[in-house]
Amino acid sequence: MNHFLSRTLLLAVLIVAGTAAHAQNIQLHYDFGRHIYSTEESSRSKVTVTLEQFRVDRWGSWFYFVDLDLGRETFNSAYTEISREFKLGRQSPFAAHIEYNGGLNLGGSFQHAALLGGAWNGHNADFTKTYSVQLLYKQFFKSYDYTHSYASAQLTGVWNLMFLEKAVTFSGYIDFWRGEKANRHGQLVILTEPQFWYNLNTLKGMKDVNLSIGTEWEISNNFIYNIANDKSFFINPTLALKWTF
Repeated sequence: MNHFLSRTLLLAVLIVAGTAAHAQNIQLHYDFGRHIYSTEESSRSKVTVTLEQFRVDRWGSWFYFVDLDLGRETFNSAYTEISREFKLGRQSPFAAHIEYNGGLNLGGSFQHAALLGGAWNGHNADFTKTYSVQLLYKQFFKSYDYTHSYASAQLTGVWNLMFLEKAVTFSGYIDFWRGEKANRHGQLVILTEPQFWYNLNTLKGMKDVNLSIGTEWEISNNFIYNIANDKSFFINPTLALKWTF
């Protein structure tokens, strides 16, 4: 499911560096993709647990997340992204970005990749609207049979918008990168995962209940490995809970 889940909190930490030292949340997603695409995604996990954490220091910040796709008896896969950003000046909106993507599944592993480039981060006066644009060199590595190493590039946009006195959050990202077909011809891969959350701690008498109820929509083209037919565009919605520590 969430191979590149929300980076929104990372964005907020980068922009408000010094306001908060660290943040962490855990998410539980029930994925409807297997029901919607019973032929193309018959093996897709129904339940995913995601752990996200970031920490700010004097040079910038660290961020990671781990997605655990659950099966009936064991984990079907574990995917992670770990990134580091270095501030380019105390008041500068620009940062240097380095990142690793990869993980394991029951059949072996995901194709590992390393990314390096720059980020441009911004926000409004009260930080209820934040954004980031990242332009990155991306190097894929040979990770299992039938894969090979190749160079690529990725353009990423990240956003976080809060409405109704911070009761509702609309966050997400969109990635564009050059992938390769089995015949090694290039193709444009598009992946976006917008999330909508209702934050229960904004309700009267629930200030300490850091639970959010929401949904995530994984929308992609040329991203999901599909050998059943030639379909390449998919929309996979979830029903989700999130607890912020």
